[in-house]
Amino acid sequence: MSEDDFFSAVGADAAEAEQPEDGRRRRHRRDTERSRRRRKRRRHALTAVVLIVVLAGVGFVGYEALSVVKDARPAQTSISDYTGAGEEEVVVTIPDGATGAEIADILAKADVVATAAAFRNAYAANANSGNIQAGTYTLKTHMSAANAVALLLDPSSRSDHTLTIPEGATKTEVKERLMSVGGYTDAEVEEAFADTAAIGLPDIAGGDVEGWLAPSTYDIAEDATATDVVASMVSTTVTRLNNSGATAENYEDVLTKASIVEREVSDPTYYGKVARVIDNRLSDTGGETKGMLQMDSTVLYGLGRTGGIPSDQEIADSSNAYNTYQHAGLPPTPIGSPSELAIQAVVNPPEGDWLYFVTVNLETGETLFASTHEEQVENTKQLSAYCQDNQEVCSGASSSPSPQATPTDSE
Repeated sequence: MSEDDFFSAVGADAAEAEQPEDGRRRRHRRDTERSRRRRKRRRHALTAVVLIVVLAGVGFVGYEALSVVKDARPAQTSISDYTGAGEEEVVVTIPDGATGAEIADILAKADVVATAAAFRNAYAANANSGNIQAGTYTLKTHMSAANAVALLLDPSSRSDHTLTIPEGATKTEVKERLMSVGGYTDAEVEEAFADTAAIGLPDIAGGDVEGWLAPSTYDIAEDATATDVVASMVSTTVTRLNNSGATAENYEDVLTKASIVEREVSDPTYYGKVARVIDNRLSDTGGETKGMLQMDSTVLYGLGRTGGIPSDQEIADSSNAYNTYQHAGLPPTPIGSPSELAIQAVVNPPEGDWLYFVTVNLETGETLFASTHEEQVENTKQLSAYCQDNQEVCSGASSSPSPQATPTDSE
């Protein structure tokens, strides 16, 4: 240090020593304030570090807790479609007009398929899926969607739930079908037949269901009663009558005529002509037929038979109310349940003056028509020749529906 510097420093210290008391206090306060601020900054820094450590710990604990909760939740199923042919049998009903999407929902709720989406995909992939019919089916739970579609297209899946009534069936035959296929008792069926209000039988039927049990195939739901099924048959008949153009006051007559048409010939090609013969005979009260239908089918119905040809003695028996060889006009009731084609033929028969017809071959159903008695006699010779060669067919012993013949009338 130079001499000048030394004396300058000494001079400064001397000058400070010579400062008044107030100056020293002010300087002391400044130093104290600076020190306090430094300590405060250190405390804030320490607080921040502690806070960071705490928050990090909370975050770790929270993460662990969330992991525990997540692990505790049930695992989400990834099944979108079952595999295989299924497990336990289940009965489902597909309503009329159901879409593929609606069928999918029904099957998913019944646990037939895993998801509705799986069935919709299988439905779209099967070119025949549009042929699935309304009805009650026996399927299985846990089936693949493709198998479910296949079973819905298989008629055997419905066979246990369907009842088929053939054309021309009598109420007795319908009852037998309801008992054997539907599983109903004799009493249940008779009760249904008698409950005209519940089955919707029109008053003009006179309380008798004969002729009103429409031929068709009916679906029998699991909880369907005999009354439910019979009501469906009657409703179908009413619909067919209305569609044909028949009026309510003529319902019974139309069904009676149509039931005769159904029994007299086996080939629908002849329905219209036979219907015209019936009308012509009913109006021919002063002519050759004297208003008598002279139909074998009605005589047989009155005898409790549905096949063959009545004997001369049976034709001569006037105690049979259904013997239209002895009684003019229509029989008391229809003699069976006619088809829709027979109903339409009766309502709109072709024009013609035929009064007679005869089925000359009971196996092929070939039928000849005539306008005079003489023509009928010649045509009937062909039937006689046929019966000589086929006595078992013409014997009248058959108890099942078969083509009927109309031989020479009794004049």
